Amino acid sequence: MARWDAILSLPVQNPPTPELSAADITWSKVEGWKDTIDRLALIPYSRVTDFVRGESNNKQCPTRFHIEARRKRSTQSSCKPKVDGILEYILYWCSFGPDDHRKGGVVRPSRAYAVHRKTPAGRPNTKRGCTCHFIVKRLIAEPSVALIIYNKDKHLDKNGLPCHGSMDQKAAGTRAMFAPYISDEFKLQVMSLLHVGVPVETIMQRHAEAVERQGGPSNRDDLLTHRCVRRMERKIRRTTYELDMDDAVSVSMWVENNQDQVFFYDDYSKSDTFVLGIQTDWQLQQMIRFGNRSLLASDSKFGSNKLKYPVYSLLVFDSDKNAIPVAWIITPKFANSEIHRWLGTLYHRVRTKDPTWQLGGFIIDDPLADLFTIKELLQCSVLISFWRLRRAWHKNLLMKCSHMETCAMMSKQLGEALHSICDGTGDMGLFESFLERFVGCAEFSDYFKATWFPRLGVWIKALRSLPSATSEVTSAIESYHHLLKIRLLNEKDQFVYHRADWLVQKLSTKVHSYYWLDEYSEKEIFSRYWKDEWKRGLSAWRDGLQIPAADIKIEPNCAKVVCQKNREMVHVVLNPGSEFALCDCTWSKAGYICKHAAGSTKVYQERGLVGPSMSMICYNRALMSMLDCVPSDCLVRDHAVGLAVRVREELVSLLCSKEKDKEIGIRECQQSSGKTENEICLSKDDDTEASEKRAEKNGAVEKSGDGLNIEVQADVMDIDAQCNNEKSDHYCDATAVNSAEKSDDKSNDKKDIREDEIIEIQPMEVDISEKVICVSEKVLQDVDIANGSVENSDKAE
Repeated sequence: MARWDAILSLPVQNPPTPELSAADITWSKVEGWKDTIDRLALIPYSRVTDFVRGESNNKQCPTRFHIEARRKRSTQSSCKPKVDGILEYILYWCSFGPDDHRKGGVVRPSRAYAVHRKTPAGRPNTKRGCTCHFIVKRLIAEPSVALIIYNKDKHLDKNGLPCHGSMDQKAAGTRAMFAPYISDEFKLQVMSLLHVGVPVETIMQRHAEAVERQGGPSNRDDLLTHRCVRRMERKIRRTTYELDMDDAVSVSMWVENNQDQVFFYDDYSKSDTFVLGIQTDWQLQQMIRFGNRSLLASDSKFGSNKLKYPVYSLLVFDSDKNAIPVAWIITPKFANSEIHRWLGTLYHRVRTKDPTWQLGGFIIDDPLADLFTIKELLQCSVLISFWRLRRAWHKNLLMKCSHMETCAMMSKQLGEALHSICDGTGDMGLFESFLERFVGCAEFSDYFKATWFPRLGVWIKALRSLPSATSEVTSAIESYHHLLKIRLLNEKDQFVYHRADWLVQKLSTKVHSYYWLDEYSEKEIFSRYWKDEWKRGLSAWRDGLQIPAADIKIEPNCAKVVCQKNREMVHVVLNPGSEFALCDCTWSKAGYICKHAAGSTKVYQERGLVGPSMSMICYNRALMSMLDCVPSDCLVRDHAVGLAVRVREELVSLLCSKEKDKEIGIRECQQSSGKTENEICLSKDDDTEASEKRAEKNGAVEKSGDGLNIEVQADVMDIDAQCNNEKSDHYCDATAVNSAEKSDDKSNDKKDIREDEIIEIQPMEVDISEKVICVSEKVLQDVDIANGSVENSDKAE
């Protein structure tokens, strides 16, 4: 029992790195079996895969670890739990061992099932007798923790000599210099190219050209063979989504076979509905990379009209502000509000990988979302994006109203109504007056009354209480939504849309491959195989910012933008500078924010021709709310704390300087009042010279205060020049006056005091409010607009 007491008292180590190896862990030595000393450590069980990957990427001895032996106990076992009870036992061994197929090496007897195989298991041509291995134990006492026993951490054979890698001289020029398998990253690249339709021959040709350019193979990935790629292509071709006739059974079978891609799964029960959360390892890496201290957005209702289960997407934004899906959640329509069931699990998974990860803000697109749960679990601000509302109004206006000028007027009034709601001056009456004014457009009015009037109440409440996301974020989400529609809903057989197993299979394979290739830097070499599903360039908003100002002509009621592809074509933008701008291009007619509208908005904001955007209005409203009550939202609270700290520092420095001046004045007054008669009776020449010096030092200072005028003798009152220059407060002056009056009573018979040396000192009021206002303005300029919730142009405005 002493052994297990020592083991369970060890700390659980979780380094904040994507991969962890033995070098990242502090190992402890505990007495083991038969008086041996075990070298062991505790890590989270969810990071065992990261440890295996980190150990495989050893620079001196690159390798792969395979599972040599495994035992697993059911979690529902009726056995009494023990302190040393084990739920799971896994033995990982270096793939260059334990057998040794070199000349004179020792080979274990073949297993029973190996007789029917053409070659023995485990790639025997790579076996070189490596003894490196480690054991992973999952304890009953701590199921969330993995005990790693790593006694053989050197890649040596039984003779104690290096058997592969750069340390083995006999391995030079052979494949034993590299790992026995291609890396996971390179395998994902090849699989993604195969999923999107790139032929095997093209992949091998481009790979051979890349290896030739670098001067020969330098790692295991450079030794890719045609047979390996053909094997992966055959696996993809033979895979089918329909694992069972029953859709629910087929989904459960897929989940069981792809545990590494599932972060949450809950089947139908009496109390809960079906929920499936999909996140691959690459998506987890992107979430950690681009989501830390940044924004996480949601697209909550994709496929509501076509798919059996709509797709809830979580998005992060890369360096080019393009949206990347980092998780897909599949659940029925009526269960979208049950975000608490899976959001905590996802957040815990990310934090387990990187304990320092923290989200900056979460953007919702549904006003009925569970705000309390999101704030409680993610500990961040919540913003709202009205892109669904804007796109629906935009698209239906163009469809149901043929006159473009009327559409522009209607869109402008709808935008003004939302602006009024955001600043707190508008209500439901604005939309009623909108319908009364445009009663002639009956088709759109009927659509607006039937579809949006029942929903406007919750939207108004959300827009008043939550900050609004910027137009750049809106454009990125719209681009993602459009691309997902092209990549997912392109099947000829419409029947498959009613099966959940098809949706799960396609999201995790083909759709995931497209988004991986979007971030692939060398995708241009496969441009001949590009289809509509491939992403080409930046979002519409980013493209609009690159349009030169010279190509945008401003007119009284519109803006004309020269097409960048065809210089002879000019696009007309109505309501320029607004979130509800209309353009005659194809992208705008589909309901999205086009690049021509984005470019005209940039020019209008730079020239000050439009007011603040909705996101800026929400930002100003949040700042003003700080004056009324203690903020509960952390976005506002950060600004309030920064402002208060800055003002406090300024006030403290000001008060400290005045306290110092006060003490100097009091000390000098006391010294002057204690002078003896001999010191006062100076010679006339000396007294005149001293008076002239003090007059030059102090000068005549007039101070405005509460109306009291006090006369003090200049040769007796010797106040420091700094106190006078900085206008010290009236308390210091009153003390000096009292001391001067006492001194005047004792020496009122002096004849060497001239009347022109009498100065007038009045108490003043220090105007601290101006300093506070200046400091507040400086803080507001210095504070960054949190997490992209306000546009840069609006910030400058």
